[in-house]
Amino acid sequence: MVILTINGRQIQVSKGTTILQVCRMNGIEIPTFCYDEDLKLEGSCRMCVVECKGRPLFLAACVTPADNGMEIETESPAIIEARKTILELLVARHKMECHVCEKNGDCRLQDYCYQYGVSESKYIDGGRPHYPIEDANPFIERDYDKCIMCKRCVRACEEITGALAIGVKNRGNHAQICTAFDGKLEDSPCVFCGQCVMVCPVGALTSKVSAAFGGRPSGVEKKVLTTCTYCGTGCTLELNVKSNKVVGVTSKRDK
Repeated sequence: MVILTINGRQIQVSKGTTILQVCRMNGIEIPTFCYDEDLKLEGSCRMCVVECKGRPLFLAACVTPADNGMEIETESPAIIEARKTILELLVARHKMECHVCEKNGDCRLQDYCYQYGVSESKYIDGGRPHYPIEDANPFIERDYDKCIMCKRCVRACEEITGALAIGVKNRGNHAQICTAFDGKLEDSPCVFCGQCVMVCPVGALTSKVSAAFGGRPSGVEKKVLTTCTYCGTGCTLELNVKSNKVVGVTSKRDK
């Protein structure tokens, strides 16, 4: 067991538990983009940074194990400014059209920008990169002008589905999620399971089926579990219901 202090509160946890896990177990909210409890740790978005007394640099809470004697601050003025800067960098390459976005009301970037008071970015001097919307297939719309490069979709495709249909090309501001050799999604190993859509925290990946039936995530009233009959695997699905009508189908990872 290790004992550490978070926001002035002493907490005892099992060795190997990350700072983010400790915080969530104790009702302390820390924002994240790249973290997903069912995926391998990435630590790339840096939204979860915290301040640790005696350490010269901020720590990424999602990949840093709790250690004895740590004194952690999760919302210090310096941390708040760091998160604002991260959000401004993301907004600089993100197409801000929340009012017509399928993820409006269910978007982490929108939520965090509201929480930290970020409405615009001072890092747009070079212009936003622009990518055409990819919607040739009948199931998934890909709008990479909204992508924040958290890579949750890439990791879900590899670690959960095992399809390895997508990856990352280029670097820096021009990094982009793509299929092998930039081919069409329908010509890749993609099985259109919807895992990438489910883990995307913004509106870069959306279900065309849900959009066609007016099933914006924030408007869904309830979800009903069912089983996919496409093959013998029997994956669990969720029927999204609004006004007693099925307006979309989303995948659900079994625990």
